[in-house]
Amino acid sequence: MATYKKRGYKPKTKVEREAKIEEGSTTAEVFKTLDTGASKTEAWVEKNQKYILGVVGAIAICVLGYIGYEQFIQEPKEAEAANEIFQAQQYYEQAMNATASDSLYNLALNGGEGKYGFLDIIDNYGGTSAGNRAKYYAGMAYLNLNDYQNAINYLDGYKGKDELTGPLAKGAIGDAFVQLNQNDEALKYYEEAATMSANGVTAPRFLLKAGIIALKLNKPDVALKHFKTIEDNHPDAPEAARAEIYVGQAEAMQ
Repeated sequence: MATYKKRGYKPKTKVEREAKIEEGSTTAEVFKTLDTGASKTEAWVEKNQKYILGVVGAIAICVLGYIGYEQFIQEPKEAEAANEIFQAQQYYEQAMNATASDSLYNLALNGGEGKYGFLDIIDNYGGTSAGNRAKYYAGMAYLNLNDYQNAINYLDGYKGKDELTGPLAKGAIGDAFVQLNQNDEALKYYEEAATMSANGVTAPRFLLKAGIIALKLNKPDVALKHFKTIEDNHPDAPEAARAEIYVGQAEAMQ
C-alpha cells in the first residue's frame, strides 16, 4: 500500500534513503536528456538556419506569386476572354437556327467583323474558362460541318464538368466515330456519355445510341443491358418507347 509523504519528509530508514537518492537521480537524468535533446535541436536549427529560412522564403514567394498571378493576370484574362467569345457564340447560335448554316459555323470558328472565332479564343485564351468552352463549341461546329476528325480532336480536349455539356461532348465524339465507321470507338464514347450524368436528358439519349450500335456490332447482351436500363431508370423519357422495340430485337439475336 502506497503511503503519502508530506513535503519536507526526511527518509528514516536505509531503504527509504536509497529510494530517495534513486528518485533524484532518475529525475536528474530525465532533465539531462531533455536538455541534451533541446541543445541538439538548437544546434541543428542554428546550423541549418539559412536552409530553413530559404525554404520558408521560397514557400512565401510561391504563395504570393500565385495570389498575384490570379489577381493581376488570370482574372483580367478571364474577363477579356469572356468578352471576346461573345460574338463567336452569336454566330454559333444563329447557325443552329439557320437553314444554310455552313457559313455561320465557319464564322463561329474563324471569326468575323473584326472579332475572334472559337479557334482564336483557344489559341489566345487556352487556359481560361472561355478557352475551354471554345473547344466544345469548335468541336460541335466541326461536327455540323462534317469535319469529324477535327470534331473529335476539339471535343476530346474539352473539360466539361457540368451535367449537360460534358455528356453531350462525349456523345458527340461517339457520333463522329459512327460517321467514320468506327463503331467500337463510338460505343465506348456513348457508354461513357451515358454514365457521366443520371439526368433524364443525356443518359437515356446515349444509352439508346449505345444499344443501337451494340446491335450493329452483334453484341445483343450489351444492347439489351442498355435498353433495359432506359426502361428501368428512365421510363418517362422519349427514348423509352424506342428502347422497348429494340429489346425484342436484341432478345431475338441472343
